[in-house]
Amino acid sequence: MKIKLLLLLAAASILASSGQILLKLGADRARSLIQFINPRIILGLLLYGVSTAIWIYALSFARLNVIYAFTTLTFVLVYIFSYFILKEALNVYGIAGILFVLSGLYLILFRGSV
Repeated sequence: MKIKLLLLLAAASILASSGQILLKLGADRARSLIQFINPRIILGLLLYGVSTAIWIYALSFARLNVIYAFTTLTFVLVYIFSYFILKEALNVYGIAGILFVLSGLYLILFRGSV
């Protein structure tokens, strides 16, 4: 896999997971529709939108099954960011799950795309 594609997909995953964290922060304690219109949610949506644009660009020169496998990295990053930023609990099963997910991503990207 080309380094440019890997960097693009890593950037997209970082942007998407950062957007998700911002969406969570913006949604906390919001109870009425108008409270959901706030800077954190707007920035989260913007980051998510830029991430989507990068995914679409990446689709123009790589296979969908390879590109889509990278969505698992977004899951991993959200799990990790949730721990460090939101102070959500991590446990042994979650860490094991992350290791399995990363193993699967490695197999698809570097062994399955031959």
